[in-house]
Amino acid sequence: MKIKKGDKVIVIAGKDRGQTGTIAQVIPAKSLVVIEGINLVKKHRRATQRSRKGQIIDKAMPIHISNVQLIDPKTGKGTRVRVTRGKDGVRTRVAAKSGSNI
Repeated sequence: MKIKKGDKVIVIAGKDRGQTGTIAQVIPAKSLVVIEGINLVKKHRRATQRSRKGQIIDKAMPIHISNVQLIDPKTGKGTRVRVTRGKDGVRTRVAAKSGSNI
């Protein structure tokens, strides 16, 4: 996967198209990502006898990785990612449009 936790991404398809956010969790086995504040659903919590109150919580649900793009640090727009190897064999992620390191 070319996207990691903490990356800034833009949603390119779905109901939240055009919104940007930071990746909170990556699920590589299913090719899903959870983005903070995007794809929210209402979750109803039942009250317990001791401490917890009954309430409705907004919860971020996963989005398929094909529906998000990394934000290019130079232009601020979405870009594809290319992985290159340096002289010492270290992998680096490079924005396909501008060529800048991510």
